[in-house]
Amino acid sequence: MTACEPLVAEDAAPKPAPAFDIWRAGLEGQPAPTPLVFASPHSGRLYPADMMAATALDALAIRRSEDAFVDELIAAGPGLGATVIAARLARAYIDVNREAFELDPAMFADELPDFARGRSARVAAGLGAIARVVSEGQEIYARKLTFAEARARIELAHAPYHAALARLLGEAHAGHGFAILVDWHSMPAAAARSSGGACDMVLGDRFGAACAPVVTHKVERALEAMGYRVARNAPYAGGYTTEHYGRPARRTHALQIEISRGLYLDEARLEPTEGFAKLKSDLQQLTAMLAGTDWSGLKTV
Repeated sequence: MTACEPLVAEDAAPKPAPAFDIWRAGLEGQPAPTPLVFASPHSGRLYPADMMAATALDALAIRRSEDAFVDELIAAGPGLGATVIAARLARAYIDVNREAFELDPAMFADELPDFARGRSARVAAGLGAIARVVSEGQEIYARKLTFAEARARIELAHAPYHAALARLLGEAHAGHGFAILVDWHSMPAAAARSSGGACDMVLGDRFGAACAPVVTHKVERALEAMGYRVARNAPYAGGYTTEHYGRPARRTHALQIEISRGLYLDEARLEPTEGFAKLKSDLQQLTAMLAGTDWSGLKTV
C-alpha cells in the first residue's frame, strides 16, 4: 500500500482490463449467505492509457479524487458474509456513482445528445460521470474530449458495473426477501472537519428515503460505541448509487458511509498511516455485527 504511480493500462483501448472486481461471500449460483452487498465505487486506481495521454496532471495529482484503499478497508467482507463489488477503473476516468450520461458539455469538442444530463450540481462542481477536475479543483484534461470517448467509457465500465451490482442485490433479495447495500467512500479530512462539527464518518441515507431507519441507527450506534464521531447526511446524503438502489418499499435498502481520510491516510502522499490497521479492524467488527443481525423485520417494512 503506497502512493505509487497510478496503474496504467498499456492499450489505449483497455477492454481486456476488468472494470471491477467481485468478491463473493458464497459460491456463484448459490444463495447469498447474508443480505449484505458492499460496494466501493471510487477506490479504483487503473488509469487507461488514453486518459493519461490526454491529462494535464502528474501521476500523483491525478489520484487526488480516489477513495484510496477503501476496498482494502472492507476486504474482510466476503469472509463474514458480505459480497463486495469494487471498481478497478479510477473514478476520474469514469465515475460509476453518477448517472451514466451526467456530462459537462463544456468538456466536449462535439455537441452532446439530448439525453445527456448536462445540468446538475455534480456537473457544476466538475464531478460528473467523467470528471473535469480532481478533488482539489485541478483541471484534468489538456484537451477537449469527444462524446465517442465518453460513450466508450460508459460501455466499458459504468453499464457492466451497474448490471453486476443489480444482479448481486437481486441475488441477496431472492435469498432473504430483502437486500442491504452499503456504499463505501472516503472524504477529505477537511470536509469531515467542516460538516457542522468535526466527524469521523458520515452516514448518508437520503434523509431516510434510501433505507429503513433501523439500518442507519444500528450502524450509527455501533460506530459510536467504537469511539467514532458520526454525522448523518451532511455533508454527504448519498450519491447516485444510494438514490438509485435505495427502495425500502421494495425491500432494498442502501446506506452510504463516508470515512474521513484523516483516520487512515496521509493525504499528501496517498499512503496509509498507522491508523489504517485499527480502522480496518473496526470495520471488520462492524461487518460481523451487520452479518450477524436478525434483519427479518425488514421483510415487512
